[in-house]
Amino acid sequence: MNTKLLMTSSSIVLGLAGIFALFMPEVLLPMQGAGVIWIQLMGALYFSFALMNWTAKDSIIGGVYARPVSLANFGHFFAGALLLVKYLFSSPFNLPIFVVTVVYVVYAACFYWLVFRATGVKSAPAV
Repeated sequence: MNTKLLMTSSSIVLGLAGIFALFMPEVLLPMQGAGVIWIQLMGALYFSFALMNWTAKDSIIGGVYARPVSLANFGHFFAGALLLVKYLFSSPFNLPIFVVTVVYVVYAACFYWLVFRATGVKSAPAV
């Protein structure tokens, strides 16, 4: 099986589904019977998987590939944190949504550091 074709096509399909769910949740709302915020979080999740598949399309599938996985996690937690913060500022205070927002912001910051700041190089201890 051609894994590059598989990863590219799945990335495009999931990316389009994620963008559709992120920016047009009111169209999906009658179909799902759920709140707009949950549809948008689902879109963030799909978009993250699209990022993971896109970055891993040239990799040997089945091996260890930490960067694509951490990038997808960052994409999910960052987009989710932005959506949740927007919801908190535009709606009455909701404690469960606030707690989930704090978790998303913390994970987004951690994955940001892991993806964009950590080099993976260990410095030797000074003798």
